[in-house]
Amino acid sequence: MRLGDIINAGNMSDIEITGITADSRNVREGSVFVCIKGRTADGHDFARQAADMGAAAIIAEHDTGIPQQVIVEDTRRAYAVMCANYFGRPADRLKLIGVTGTNGKTTVTFLIKQILEKLGRKSGLIGTIQNMMGDRVLPAKYTTPDPYELNSLFSLMLKSGCEYAVMEVSSQALDQQRVYGLQFEQAIFTNFTQDHLDYHGTLENYFAAKKMLFSMCGTAIINKDDQKSGELIDGIKCRVQTYSLKDKSSDFAAENVEIRADGVSYDLVHGGASTRITVGLPGRFSVYNSLAAAASACLLGMPAGDVAGAMSQIGGVKGRMEVVPTGRDFTVIIDYAHTPDALENVCKALDGIKSGRLVTLFGCGGNRDKGKRPLMAKTAAENSDFVIITSDNPRNEEPGGIIKDILTGLEGCDTPYVVVEDRIEAINYAVQHAQKDDIILLAGKGHETYQILKGGKVIELDERKEVAKALSML
Repeated sequence: MRLGDIINAGNMSDIEITGITADSRNVREGSVFVCIKGRTADGHDFARQAADMGAAAIIAEHDTGIPQQVIVEDTRRAYAVMCANYFGRPADRLKLIGVTGTNGKTTVTFLIKQILEKLGRKSGLIGTIQNMMGDRVLPAKYTTPDPYELNSLFSLMLKSGCEYAVMEVSSQALDQQRVYGLQFEQAIFTNFTQDHLDYHGTLENYFAAKKMLFSMCGTAIINKDDQKSGELIDGIKCRVQTYSLKDKSSDFAAENVEIRADGVSYDLVHGGASTRITVGLPGRFSVYNSLAAAASACLLGMPAGDVAGAMSQIGGVKGRMEVVPTGRDFTVIIDYAHTPDALENVCKALDGIKSGRLVTLFGCGGNRDKGKRPLMAKTAAENSDFVIITSDNPRNEEPGGIIKDILTGLEGCDTPYVVVEDRIEAINYAVQHAQKDDIILLAGKGHETYQILKGGKVIELDERKEVAKALSML
């Protein structure tokens, strides 16, 4: 392949290239190295190193002193376009469905993919838990991959016969132009609450990043009940469809809602018709998530009755209200809830089905938004009968320091709590002290099977296995 096949390179267009990367460590003979300025490092500082390693061309925003360079206005956008061209623009031959929002992205994407698959439309999935091409599963490192991996996944989806690609689109990915140049068939907005302020700085910046997705889609599907929906809709130029539990005038409304311990049911009202939906995911938020997925499928041309039939066959999502078998007279549930809003939603859902105590175990991630730590504590205390405060992924922070921040949110709360810094020991404590009919909520890790400790050390921590070990000692 020639450099001119992936970027306007002027007199360098005929240079033969063997690959493309924005990571100087991955440069090989004949590679194109794209200089991207990040939060902690600037790729331009590694241009000379990349050239010495055999890079055939350097793509930069300013002069690097390397003869074989191409200057562009924005290397992030250039990288996204180059990667798409390198793989033959596979996304152009897929129907893309993007889901963004603070909470619910993973569940909504899984629901949409499963509905489409059950109705005979082979689909790929890109997200937090895993990437999929039909039934083939590949590990996921980021919620939304970098442009090279993203287009590689799109290419694999095409080769496996996929018609649709359903993907989570994070605010960081939008801000970093990872999805620049893509055109989405649909973009779905789930909700907006505080998160990622460590990255975006302000809620305004965070929302502005989310909003970017709706400038690159054909149809926007918006949760009308979210406080930010009006502001989002006001700036959208594409077709807008809304869904709601509160507003019957929405394009897709949920009426006669029934929330049970084993799932939810409601009437999906759309286009003057009503269809009963039943899905095996408990909690009021599951009504919102499944309503978004149903709206997506209907707008793709699937009959509401068929969507309802597919929805009734769908199981749970790993790490989202996942029940861990115990064989005892108490219940253990794992959920990814790691924001105040998500934790409140899960606790309230469990409060509606409990017959004993709700015991909530949680921590907060290091090198992340510190402002939500006391909010998480306050939420847990106000919605639980007992709280166990522990570590999440401390990363480069001291676990004790994170917990100290968390504890400030318990001032004035009379809910009993205990601090057990080591998460494995905390799980043991929860199981060892479980009472009849308790629901033990292990919040924050969800699908993750590892823990990131100080210094970047990664250890195995699968909460399902830790619960089994603790049970074996009873």
